[in-house]
Formats: sequence, structure tokens, C-alpha cells
Amino acid sequence: MNTPAAGHRGGRSSSPPPDESLQSASTLRVDGIDSPSSPTGKHLTVLDWDGPNDPGNPYNWSIQRKWIVTGAALVGTFLVPLNGTSITIAAQAINQEFNVHDHPNFSNSYWPITSWSLGGALFIIVFLPLMEDIGVRIGYLIFYSFFLLMIIPQALAHNFATLVVTRFLSGGCVALLANTISSIIPDIWGDDKSRSLPVSLYIVLYMTGSTLGPVMFGGVMQHIGNWRWIFYIQLIIYAAFLPFFYLLISETRGGVILKRRAKQIRKSTRGKVYTQAELDAAPLHLRLLKSMTRPAYLLGTEPVLFASTCWSAFSFGTVFLFTQSVEQVFTGLYGWEEYSTGYVQGAVVIGEVLGFLATLYGSQLYLKSAARNTESPGQPIPEARLYVSVFASFLGIVGGMFVYAWTSYPWLPWIAPAVGLAMVGFGIQVVVSAVADYITDAYAESGYAGSAVSAVAAGENAVAAFLPLAAESMYTTLGYHWASSLLGFLALLLSFAPVVFIWKGRQLRARSPFMQGDVEETKQDGGDER
Repeated sequence: MNTPAAGHRGGRSSSPPPDESLQSASTLRVDGIDSPSSPTGKHLTVLDWDGPNDPGNPYNWSIQRKWIVTGAALVGTFLVPLNGTSITIAAQAINQEFNVHDHPNFSNSYWPITSWSLGGALFIIVFLPLMEDIGVRIGYLIFYSFFLLMIIPQALAHNFATLVVTRFLSGGCVALLANTISSIIPDIWGDDKSRSLPVSLYIVLYMTGSTLGPVMFGGVMQHIGNWRWIFYIQLIIYAAFLPFFYLLISETRGGVILKRRAKQIRKSTRGKVYTQAELDAAPLHLRLLKSMTRPAYLLGTEPVLFASTCWSAFSFGTVFLFTQSVEQVFTGLYGWEEYSTGYVQGAVVIGEVLGFLATLYGSQLYLKSAARNTESPGQPIPEARLYVSVFASFLGIVGGMFVYAWTSYPWLPWIAPAVGLAMVGFGIQVVVSAVADYITDAYAESGYAGSAVSAVAAGENAVAAFLPLAAESMYTTLGYHWASSLLGFLALLLSFAPVVFIWKGRQLRARSPFMQGDVEETKQDGGDER
């Protein structure tokens, strides 16, 4: 999952537009430009915004229009992840129809969810640069339409392999859609204060959408009994919202808007009018190569990014692990039906909603930290993003795991382990949000926020793919108590990461060339910040 990072910044022009009847942007006359990736020659015109109040700049849209576009995007944030976990409540029915066998130490029925998460990890790294060229609106509609088409073979699948392959593709689309949505927020909200609420809503809706699948579709197996209706219903919902997104999601990427203006002027006047981004852009194949290699390189060379990714990925992966462990625990302890175990995961959602309220408080602490920042006076301290997450990680994830573990007795009411699930949900929401914001802030100055956040998002999807595969073996071999306790101890170890960052964050950032922008690549191409 990506979080909204720094958006485009509209420049201010120093000369009036050559033809105000064609566009409302300003232009700069530049002689003798010679760029390997752009047209050459004299009298080349660079197109920019028509001053700071250009109405075409998304930062200058009305508050009403901003919230309409943001609201439409947030609806999509909630809807598309439902496809990921909803299938888990039909595992037994799918196994029976396709003759798939779960073993005591391995759950083969989880492969359709593993492939879904792996698709997300791959697509977000490989195809993300395309969004820079085609724009938010077109990119969203293309991948949403393809995602919608991939629901059809999931509903009509005649074999297990079809489910695995098509869900790999749909999971990849969901990751790209989530990233597209996350870029809309910084594209139209210009400062940390105005972005705080949209960003918090984005993350909580993505998390609850990922968690609510079994809760929302448990009734299909209870009352209809045919797992294919999970996808039939999704097909109806997603198809119904296609016109909604088509009408309400506008293009928000400033560079794309300017590029289209320049293209229109070139077509109308045959003049050499280009945006600065067009002149500076590297060939697409080089950007694709960079997008695939840079996040991995950062992950292997940046200790802060590596630790943050492990912490956030474990937290996010726990959402998917619960789709397996909750079924084992509540079926084994209370004899519940498979669909009933889907309902109890609503406790995680309750915790996530409470975590959302905590993130709003955390945003206020972050903004107030600017008053005591001696490193960059007037700017919030990046590590202030982590204050609430320390409490949430130790009490929420660690404490919740141990409550979930040691209330798993048949003579205790089911609400007791459900409270543990809610505590973990609270911690997950705060941790994932805090890590995404912290990494964005820490790398934004150097321009490497995009690659750093992509590394975190890929790590989250990879752990979400593979961590639940160990659930069957853990809970069978170790038992309910010690399997969840093992997860609690892992969470305890990872929870010290934010403590170290808050304690030594300034020194750690000073030692990182990628956070400081001291690497040669930054000087040459300006990093990868949108």
C-alpha cells in the first residue's frame, strides 16, 4: 500500500502566455536547449502555470471540487480491496469443488490470496511509472476496467489454476488503483495540515476494505451456499461504480495537465511548446528499469527503510494472517461454521476505526512539533509521526496478540479473543499509517519518497502473501496459545524500531545519503518525487 507523498508543485512564470486564447498557462522563452530526450533547437518555449492562481492548477480548485474528487477516490479505496480477502470464507467449498487438499502443515486453499498479494507487490513496482505518463484519471479507469474484467473468470472458473492466475492480475490492479488514489490527495491538497484528514481517511479505508471481505461476504456462504456468488455480487458492485468513477474522478496530476496543454498548443500553432517535464523525461524503458531496481536497492542499503518495512509489513500481513488463524481458533474452540469466523473479523475492523481516531491525534502532535524543531525551524519533526505508533504497537499489536493467545480457551466466551483482535486492529491501523507518513517525510527532501514508499508497499504485499501460509503449520504444531504468542514476540521485537527512530532519528537521517540527497543520481535527475 502506498501513502500520499509530495505532490506536484506548480511553478510561477516570468512572462505572459503567447496566446491566451489557447490556454491559461504561462510560457518561458528558452534559447539553445539541447536535451537528449527532447526536441532541440532555438526558440523553444517551456510551458508553465499562468501564475499562482491559475484555475487549471488542482491546488487552486474550490474546496467543494477537491472533496468531490477526493471522496470519489476514497470510495474506490474502500471497494477494491474487498476482492482480496472475501474468498477466504469459501475455502472449504472451493477445495471440494476443485479437489484441493489442505494438509496439517500447509493450506493449499490459500494460494488464490497469495497470488493476489504477489500481484500487488509486482505491479506496484513494474507499472507505476506508466501513471506518470498517462495520468491519474485515464490510468485509474484503465486498470479499474481491467480489474472488473478479471472478476468474471473468478466467478466462472472451472479449475483452481484459473482462480490463482486471475487473482494475481486483479491483485496487481488493486495495488495500482490504490497508488493512483493515494497520488490524488497530494496533487490537490497543498500542505500537511490540509492533507492530514484525507490521508488518514485513505489509509483507514484501505485497511478496513482489506479486512472487511470475510465480514461482508460471509452471508453469501451462510444463506446462498455458492461461493461463486461472492464474485457475482462483486461484479455487480464494481460494474455499478464504473460510471461513478468515470464522472467524478478528474485528472489531478499537474504535470499531465500542463503536458496536455502543451500538446494542444503544438497541434494548433505548430510551435515548439513543451513542459519542463517533457524536456527532462528519461525514456520509458529507463524509468521502468529504475522503478524496479531503486526500491530494492534502497531496501538493502537503508537501515531505517528496512526496519520500517519489516515493522509495517508484519503489521499489514497480520490482517491476512487473521483470515487463516481466526478460522482455526474459532472453529476449533467453539465449533463455529466457516462463514461465522468471517463475521468475527469485524472486531479487527472496529479496532482499525479506533486506530483512525488515534492517527488524527497523531497528526496534531506532528504539526505541533514544528514549534520545537531546531534542525529545520518551522517544519514538523519527521519522527513526530511515530509518537502515537509506539503506544499502538506495544499495547495494540503486542498486547492484543497476547490477549488473543491466552484467552483462546473453550470455557471463555468468544468475545475475549475478539477483544484481542480489536486491539491488534487498532495497532495495525496506527503503525501502517505512521510508517507510510514517516518514510514519506524522511525521504521527501531528497526526492526519493516515491521509491522508498514503493519499497514499503511491496514489502507489505509480499508478507501478506506468504505470512498466512505459515498459519496452518504454526497453529497446528504450536497450538493456539503459543502460535499467537510467537507472533506477539515478533511484534515486540519490531516495536522497538520506532523507539530507536525517535531517539536517534536525526542522526540516522544525517547518515543516509538518500535522505540527505547527497548521491550523484539525485543531482543528475532530481530523484523520483512526483
